[in-house]
Amino acid sequence: MPDTMPPSPARLVIQQPEEARSFWQPVPANGFVRCLLDSAGTGAETPFAFGTQTVDPGCHVREHLHDANEEIIFVIEGQGEAHIEGQVHPMKPNSCFFFPRNRAHSFHNTGTGPLTFVWCIMPGGLETFFARIGRPRAEGEAPPAPFPRPENVQQIEAETVFGTLPQKG
Repeated sequence: MPDTMPPSPARLVIQQPEEARSFWQPVPANGFVRCLLDSAGTGAETPFAFGTQTVDPGCHVREHLHDANEEIIFVIEGQGEAHIEGQVHPMKPNSCFFFPRNRAHSFHNTGTGPLTFVWCIMPGGLETFFARIGRPRAEGEAPPAPFPRPENVQQIEAETVFGTLPQKG
């Protein structure tokens, strides 16, 4: 039986480490992100963004949620904790987390070395956030001194993939 489906508009993308868009991240995470793939760059039919984040020892990704996005986190290196709605879960190599919309979470590097995880967000937009708050990074370059988040970070969050956390009472 012949295949009657039209061909996919997506294209094959192969990317080497030095080719990825990468950004140093401000405090409190420090470290860096690598934005590897997204639907804009691949032509994928399903909107997504995919990359890695490395968080320096003693640093953290602040508590946040995504009101219109689902997120997958897969730990590849280091030790840490995921704080999810008042509970603490270990982050170690091969730990995997799926966050539905509106589930508050934060990541804390509790180890002595970098905490690195793969992230995939559907639909995309996290790559735009990282680019807007970070500074361009070249593979292998020395990290900059810690730097603050932009003054308009709340506006950037609202324009990308972040919802509003509930008030703590």
